[in-house]
Amino acid sequence: MEWFKDYWWIILILLAGIFISAIKDLNKTSFKAYLKKKDHKAINNNDLPNKNDDKS
Repeated sequence: MEWFKDYWWIILILLAGIFISAIKDLNKTSFKAYLKKKDHKAINNNDLPNKNDDKS
């Protein structure tokens, strides 16, 4: 762990770079355009299985 004492600032810069890069990529993402492209439909509550039905 001696190297960590000497080079902690390099590790900190790398982690900050990864964090900033992730934020930039998330900002480029358009969720509304993705949903339009995929043509998702809202789930109707009648289509969901009933949680109260126990078949066991």
